[in-house]
Amino acid sequence: MTDHTRADAPPPDSGSPTGWRPERRSWEHGTLRQAVVHGVRLYNAGAFHESHDCFEAEWYNYGRGTTESAFAHGMVQVAAGAYKHFDFENDAGMCSLFETALQYLHGVPRDYYGVDVLGVRTTLTNALETPRVLQGWRITLDEAQPDARPADFEYASSIT
Repeated sequence: MTDHTRADAPPPDSGSPTGWRPERRSWEHGTLRQAVVHGVRLYNAGAFHESHDCFEAEWYNYGRGTTESAFAHGMVQVAAGAYKHFDFENDAGMCSLFETALQYLHGVPRDYYGVDVLGVRTTLTNALETPRVLQGWRITLDEAQPDARPADFEYASSIT
């Protein structure tokens, strides 16, 4: 753990995802977990721009070549691709962003900081062929698909 990523973040709601250190009862990078929780909830609420901001702000905490950076960058691309699809009906832009996201998420553990990364990769791959699979799709976090709360929007506002 490094100082720039240290934060108190509650334990996962279920399981023992990569990043959780049960022996210490803490996350390896607490700020990454915070960004994940807020970013996933916002994505699931259709607040793609705010979700993007959560992941983007955290992405800059890590150097190139790290799993943390690849994951956060990939999730930035996921939110941006959904934004292109839903807000601009630009499926060519969505596909370009999703292809990049898949490159970044390749090799990231399946359950990273509570995100079902395998499910994300599967949905992105399917959306490249059939964009309508995004209708109603929600990202799974800690084996649930959480909704956004006011605190999630406050968090996104605080980092921009």
